Amino acid sequence: MIMRILGEGQYEIAEQHLTRLNQLDSALQSAADAGDETEFASALSALLDAVRSLGTPLPDERITPSDLVLPDEDTTLRQVRELLSDDGLIPGR
Repeated sequence: MIMRILGEGQYEIAEQHLTRLNQLDSALQSAADAGDETEFASALSALLDAVRSLGTPLPDERITPSDLVLPDEDTTLRQVRELLSDDGLIPGR
């Protein structure tokens, strides 16, 4: 799966890491549902850090469609709420 972090780049994520990323996505969804800005910022940071550490960065010159686009760390709770589906930022898992 190819994930893009807005303003940063793309990462190739192996199937074996999706369970962990979905756990972090669930924490983000819970924080957003609760309207907890502090917990939301922490959960978003944890999700993006996991994508960076578990994924393999794709070279900028490689043009590949992203399967999923994640907001950057400066994205507000209100903005992310507009992006969230019932499944969180990582749908269908």
